[in-house]
Amino acid sequence: MRIGLYPGTFDPITHGHIDIIRRASVLVDRLVIGVAINRDKGPLFTLEERVVMIERECARLSDMTGTEIVVHPFENLLIDCANDVGAQVIIRGLRAVADFEYEFQMVGMNRALDNSVETVFLMADVQHQAIASKLVKEIARLGGDVTKFVSPPVKEALLARFG
Repeated sequence: MRIGLYPGTFDPITHGHIDIIRRASVLVDRLVIGVAINRDKGPLFTLEERVVMIERECARLSDMTGTEIVVHPFENLLIDCANDVGAQVIIRGLRAVADFEYEFQMVGMNRALDNSVETVFLMADVQHQAIASKLVKEIARLGGDVTKFVSPPVKEALLARFG
């Protein structure tokens, strides 16, 4: 069984994340969405809220692609999480050159820790390249319309959070 791990904080999950999940799900038999706890980022949504959002968003994708998609919170090293879930591949999305520079370093460190786990990069679809959770939260906080960037349930969660 080919198992892939797509890690992130998903605070909140966006159309860009969903696009990567959809495309990654056809590459593996089981896709684990690793939800990073990452207290340093100070997430807007709790871990539990993010997990529920991701599970809701991924239920349709799992039915559509026939790939098992599971959500797995983690707080340890990414490479340890990959080993914990039995992933042979880590899937990462790239939007711009700045993403590549960071990801390039991460691949090197992960390979030094365990060279049996590969990393695969999927380029963000052109229509999703500008989407970043940080920017979506800022737009919502300032009263802007995030309809183009997130699903209706995620938009509602953002509106409820920012009042």
